[in-house]
Amino acid sequence: MRKLEELLDMAKSQKPMRVVVADAAEAEVLAALEDARKHSIANGILVGDPEAIKKTASSIGVNVDDYEIVEEKSSKMTARVAVEMLKRGEADVLMKGLVSTKDFMKAILDKEKGLIHHKSKKLLSHVAVFEVPAYHKLLTITDAAINIAPTLEEKVQIINNAIEVVRSFGVEKPKVACVAAVEKVNPGKMPATEDAAILTIMNRRGQIKGAIVDGPFGFDNAISRKAAEIKRIGGEVAGDADIVLFPDIESANVAYKMLQYFANSRCAAIVAGTPIPIVLTSRADPHETKFYSLVLGILMAQY
Repeated sequence: MRKLEELLDMAKSQKPMRVVVADAAEAEVLAALEDARKHSIANGILVGDPEAIKKTASSIGVNVDDYEIVEEKSSKMTARVAVEMLKRGEADVLMKGLVSTKDFMKAILDKEKGLIHHKSKKLLSHVAVFEVPAYHKLLTITDAAINIAPTLEEKVQIINNAIEVVRSFGVEKPKVACVAAVEKVNPGKMPATEDAAILTIMNRRGQIKGAIVDGPFGFDNAISRKAAEIKRIGGEVAGDADIVLFPDIESANVAYKMLQYFANSRCAAIVAGTPIPIVLTSRADPHETKFYSLVLGILMAQY
C-alpha cells in the first residue's frame, strides 16, 4: 500500500462509524468530518455550543442538519461529555475540536471516568502514517508527540500500539526498525542502540509479537535498500521498514515535520493505546492531514 487514498477505499468498504467531536466549532475539523460524511464513512456528533457550531459550519458551507448536536457550552466539559458518550457505546471515534489538548487528554486519562481503566498499564502513543513519494510503501513513525523519553518497557508498548495501527490497514506482519544515530550497538555511550538490540532479542523470543523487529538502524539503512547494502546490513527489515521506532520525542518530532515540510509527504496520525481511536491533530496541520487522520481513526474503529 503506497497511497493514503487506499486507506479511504478500505474505510468505504465497511459501515460508517460514529465520530464524536469535542468542542466542535472548529472549521478545519468540521470540514474534515464533512468530507468523511460525504464519503459515507462517518456520521458526526458535535459536542459544544450549538450557536458557535452553527456559525462556524455556515461559514464553510456545512449543513448542521446532517449532524447530531449535543449542547455543552463549557469547552472543558465537552471532552468529558464526548468520553461519556463513547463509554456508553454511543460513538466509535473521538476527535478533538477547539477544546485545549490539556483538557482533552485529562478527560481521556481520568482514572474514574476516562477511557482507560485506572488499573490498566496501557500506554498512549502517537502513531503517524506517511505517504512519502520517495518510498515504496506507507511509512509509519512513532512517537512524535506524547512520550518524551520512553523507557525500554514503554518502547515495547509503543511498538505494540503501532503494530495495531498498521494491521488495521492490512499489514499483517509489519517490519519494525528501531533507529538510532548509528547502526552498531554502542554500550554505555548510546543507550538507544542498546534498547534497539534488546527489543530485537525480545521479538525473537516472542516477547513482542505480530511483527519483525530489528535494530539498531540508522534512519538511512532502515528505509533505503541501497544504504543497507552499502553498509552490509542484512535482514528482512533493512531498507524495507513499515514502522520506524525513534528513540525519543525530539528525533521523532523532527522527522515528522521534515517529512511533512521537506519531503512533500502526506500524513495521517492518531493516538493509539486506548480502546477507542483518538484523532488529535495539530492546529498547524493542513486539512488533508486532518481528513486522513480521521480516516485512519475510522479504520481503527472498524478493525
